[in-house]
Amino acid sequence: MADQQQPPPQVLLVTFASQGHINPSLQFANKLINNGVHVTLMSASSMIHQFNKASPVHGLSYAYYSDGYDHAFQLSGDTNHYLSETKRHGTRSLREFLADQGTRFTSIVYCTLLPWVATVAREFHIPATLLWFQPASLLNICYHYFKGYDAIITKNIDDPMFTVQMPGLPPLSRHDLPSFFIPSNPQAMPLFTMKEHVEVLDQETNPRVLVNTFDLLETEAIKAADKWYSMVGIGPLMPNLAETSLGGDLFKVTKEHREMEWLNTKPETSVIYVAFGSLSILAKPQMELLAKGLLETGRPFLWVIRESTDEQEKDPLSRLNELKKLGMIVPWCSQVKVLSHPSIGCFLTHSGWNSTFESLVSGVPMVTFPQWVDQGTNSKLVQDVWKTGVRLRQNEDGMVEAGEIKRCLEMVMGGEEIKKNAKKWKDLAKEAVEEGGTSYNNIKAFVEELTNK
Repeated sequence: MADQQQPPPQVLLVTFASQGHINPSLQFANKLINNGVHVTLMSASSMIHQFNKASPVHGLSYAYYSDGYDHAFQLSGDTNHYLSETKRHGTRSLREFLADQGTRFTSIVYCTLLPWVATVAREFHIPATLLWFQPASLLNICYHYFKGYDAIITKNIDDPMFTVQMPGLPPLSRHDLPSFFIPSNPQAMPLFTMKEHVEVLDQETNPRVLVNTFDLLETEAIKAADKWYSMVGIGPLMPNLAETSLGGDLFKVTKEHREMEWLNTKPETSVIYVAFGSLSILAKPQMELLAKGLLETGRPFLWVIRESTDEQEKDPLSRLNELKKLGMIVPWCSQVKVLSHPSIGCFLTHSGWNSTFESLVSGVPMVTFPQWVDQGTNSKLVQDVWKTGVRLRQNEDGMVEAGEIKRCLEMVMGGEEIKKNAKKWKDLAKEAVEEGGTSYNNIKAFVEELTNK
């Protein structure tokens, strides 16, 4: 009698309810599926139905946990409350789901901001692995903070001259550290969530973290973590432009890809791309200064301005007609496609990790304008470690003047050394995911381990 074929490994991939987490989750799922793994993607029921999903994918199914907002997507509200409610409701609904069919899962992979998933997985004796969507450097910063650096950082966080040196990291000022380290920051909840992540890792034997990075990009940070946990670079977790079966946009893309047609009319590396992610919205006065700075460069630009629910922020920019003559304004677009277009010469970004990584992979230099969470850290790495961009300087009132915006854009658009570095990281990222590359091999090793369980 012929041996029965071994069933494929079953992975439950639990991800947070935001655009910046859903997209890399889908790309990670795709890599597992391509290696013979069946993936069940679980996210909050309040938003997973909003995906602009294409046709069904063989090897991928969906499940939902409750975040307390099952009929209305509320992430743009009080983040602290949302994270708390997600943990409370999600823990209960995940327990119910695993009690019903958990024994079929070989492993659970849980993503950033969901450490409670690992606790539930342990209750059901299912191995759990963290999939970290920020740079390896940020996890190291958080780990060191809770292992003795919290006192010195808290004591000196208001000192503009303060810097701290942690293993495997460059010297970090208060502006380079995560915003949730600042006691006065209203979005403090991520600090407690990060502490939970560290505590969960401490409870594991030989903990491993899959990271959306690649080994050569963060060599020192990855090496420095070896004493506490193993970091495994599996990135970049970005869609192949030819791959249309997997994708989840929570915002409507502009009709008929008109921005791509517009970009096709522009010379190579001539366009400034401006976007601030799926959560950050600049205040109206800063938007006016940004508009002024863009106009003063005289360069074409593609600016993503999401539609605001705040009535005060719906007022049109004072120089809107001038802006439309020089550039194009859209409510949303496919960022990976835009950054891959040859006309793009610079990315003015909030420097969230997905945007930063996508820019690195596309070889596009950056002007960074960090707002909160990990964005200051990412900006530090862009400017001082990878040297692919510059960071905007704020004035005493916390505003960035139009002249500063113009200065940095001109510096990056004309900076040959910055362009050279951008190309270097683009080439290295490509090598990492090709057959035999470090990220390619790390994914293969993870799948092999699943198969042998």
